[in-house]
Amino acid sequence: MDNADYLEVALRLTNATLSDVAALRAALHDEPWWSARAGETDLEALRPVAAGLRRALARAVAADHDGVLREVNALLAAHPLRPRLSAGHTADPNWHIHMADTSEPPATEVAAAAAWGLAHGVVHHGPSRFGHCGAADCDNYYLDTSTNRARRFCSPRCANRVHVAAFRSRQRDG
Repeated sequence: MDNADYLEVALRLTNATLSDVAALRAALHDEPWWSARAGETDLEALRPVAAGLRRALARAVAADHDGVLREVNALLAAHPLRPRLSAGHTADPNWHIHMADTSEPPATEVAAAAAWGLAHGVVHHGPSRFGHCGAADCDNYYLDTSTNRARRFCSPRCANRVHVAAFRSRQRDG
């Protein structure tokens, strides 16, 4: 994984419902090494991490730079990196870095990776590039990488839903 992937982990964990182990595994679907091993203890351990990520992103959206520093640094302190170089798990070395000792529960590495990913995202993109979905019924956060900073929704699904509702409202009123 690289730093962009860790930011994706942070955003997926932030936006996951974490209502049960299946929801956690779905949030970690791109990392089968974590998702296949995730269990109830990982779910319990990652709920406060997700809450911390949400607080940090809420501060970023509110342009509260001191709050972003405070929240992200709290996550980094609570979930320190213990990087380990890995030569891969197949005949092809596939060099990569694990964020914690792989003998520990998945939550340990996921929490460290998410904290690091968000910190790196703030450094690389700036806090103003994070947004909160504009759909009234959605509470997700996203990273706006558009050139004109015009993104307003977390996904095409939310954007389409809002635009279709607005269109239908105009048709009814017109």
